[in-house]
Amino acid sequence: MRLVLFDIDGTLIDSGGAGVRSLNLAMKELFFLEDAFRGISMAGKTDTQIIKEGLRIHGISADGNVKSVVRAYLKYLQQEINNDGKHVKPGIYGILDGLSLRKETGLGLLTGNLEAGAQIKLDPFGLNKYFSAGAFGSDDEDRNNLLPIAIRRFEELLHEKITPDNCIVVGDTPRDVECAHIYGAMCIGVATGPYTAEALYDAGADFILEDLSDHQAVRFLFDL
Repeated sequence: MRLVLFDIDGTLIDSGGAGVRSLNLAMKELFFLEDAFRGISMAGKTDTQIIKEGLRIHGISADGNVKSVVRAYLKYLQQEINNDGKHVKPGIYGILDGLSLRKETGLGLLTGNLEAGAQIKLDPFGLNKYFSAGAFGSDDEDRNNLLPIAIRRFEELLHEKITPDNCIVVGDTPRDVECAHIYGAMCIGVATGPYTAEALYDAGADFILEDLSDHQAVRFLFDL
């Protein structure tokens, strides 16, 4: 069994800034802060990590406040995802349709998004149906701990042993590369987020694509 795990933001979709706006709105509601996450780099981080960083920068204790921010964030995300700037990245439907037909391939998510946030972001595009399991920022705030969680969930779902060397992480940041390589999994970097192909190459991605609309390259990489 081969397991292919996709990142969300910058890889599958662009939320049109819904995530950042929702985080800022949550902090404004709870702590009367404007643009609370300005200057914080978010690419590849988990939502929990980002929230804790935002609280720390403003001198607010994480104890008891992370859950409050999460609740407010998810409330606003339901609204903010409905924007004209959101879109699916090139080639996504084609690659997911192709992979979903492969009986020996499991499709999942490995994302820093909270599980509920991931579902909200993917729902407008009809993408949730492709993914039967995954690992999320709500499982562990350290992205490097997520691959074993995803594997365990698929093993429970499929009643089949899965090893990291049969896993492929598809993502758009060096953190996607790192979270795969520390377990011996492969990472395919896609330059559809904030990092260039050169940056992903420097990070050590096993294969690099400008986007997932290059069907010939995708078929080769995924053995379709």
